[in-house]
Amino acid sequence: MPEGDVPEVDVTAESVTALAHPVTGQLFESPAPPGTGWPGDPATALTPVARTAKQVERLAGRARSLAELDAAMSVCRACPRLVKWRETVATEGKRASFVDQPYWGRPGPGFGDPEPAVLVIGLAPAANGTNRTGRMFTGDRSGDWIYAALHRAGFASQSTSSHSGDGQTLTGARIVAAVRCAPPANKPTPTERDTCGHWLDRDLALTAPGLRSMLALGAFGWDATLASARRLGWQVPRPKPRFTHGAEVTLVTSGGRPIRLLGSYHVSQQNTFTGKLTEAMLDKVLARL
Repeated sequence: MPEGDVPEVDVTAESVTALAHPVTGQLFESPAPPGTGWPGDPATALTPVARTAKQVERLAGRARSLAELDAAMSVCRACPRLVKWRETVATEGKRASFVDQPYWGRPGPGFGDPEPAVLVIGLAPAANGTNRTGRMFTGDRSGDWIYAALHRAGFASQSTSSHSGDGQTLTGARIVAAVRCAPPANKPTPTERDTCGHWLDRDLALTAPGLRSMLALGAFGWDATLASARRLGWQVPRPKPRFTHGAEVTLVTSGGRPIRLLGSYHVSQQNTFTGKLTEAMLDKVLARL
């Protein structure tokens, strides 16, 4: 399950044109238009917008830096179902406790070190988590878990991550998702997964020179990462390595660099509330990165 997998509580917000960001106090419409000052927004009003899978492939492939990649990805409109859902949540389907806040309402850009040694791959943003805050795994209980663990492991500057602009930074690590928009019912379609896979392909290609390991949260992230590695021409063991908590496999880039892929149960409340995933279990995997 993606971050924040507890069913959303839909409420209809009053019709407003702008609301104050919880950290900066700046007024924003929902969804937040690119280049208007949202903390951490990588895009501008001039950032090119992908509206088809082919355009995603083209824009992702020509990105020469993670900053450029995040900018293009953060304004993507290639999947009509996901665009409609994320923007409906941002305008009419806000959770009651966040009804007075502006919603990001766009794809969740990657977050972290621009030259990471570790890449963390989740499933997809949560409708009232990343889709609200504009930062991966921020603003919900799944984010509470992963950032607390990353802090204990020495990657995160803070043990919590409530809003973009709250001072959280990552050193040596970057967080992305296999699918960058919040999906209805937390379930992206195969077509949406494949379209978004071009962004993940470029993330792997750009970070590969300095990567030593990757952490896939859940089977979806694991499978997406292996598929991306194959598309890039990396050596991936066959048969396909099976996902389990604590699983580890070594991939070899087209340039001959070994990169380890580790698996962990996702930090969804489905797993953490039931004890399927404990802090000790997560810490043990993070210590191997």
